[in-house]
Amino acid sequence: MFWLLFCIFFAACFGAGITGGLFAPGPWYRQLTKPWFTPPDWVFPVTWMVLYICMAVAGARIAMAPNNGIAMAFWSLQIAFNGLWTPVFFGLKNIRLGMAVVGFLWLFVLSSILAMWQVDLIAALLFVPYLLWVSIAAALNAEVWRLNPEVARNPPEPPR
Repeated sequence: MFWLLFCIFFAACFGAGITGGLFAPGPWYRQLTKPWFTPPDWVFPVTWMVLYICMAVAGARIAMAPNNGIAMAFWSLQIAFNGLWTPVFFGLKNIRLGMAVVGFLWLFVLSSILAMWQVDLIAALLFVPYLLWVSIAAALNAEVWRLNPEVARNPPEPPR
């Protein structure tokens, strides 16, 4: 049962993660001024793969646990906002709205940890590196906004 649930949760993570391929950074992002702590490009897919595996394991563990309703609801919210950030930031090229999305994502990841803590300690701990990574992503988004105020105020028109 665990492996079936793991595959279902991993499919949800894969669905969120595939937006990275559909809305790749591209020239617009490369031209932005980025903070000194921006990781190299190769770090992102490696980190996300590890995090998605941890998230799927945590989801499967929570799904098998009794009294899991709140934790499952927050798991669902966080994966929805996880999949939303890339299309907003890279697809719409909207830095400010991206900041709002990553802010909600951070809140839902933290809420997931707190809810999971009540149900399965290991699942909660598996989300801690994710919260750290989303904190880094939020700091990157905020700094890109600060360093590129004109682009943030006037995002380019999305292609039709």
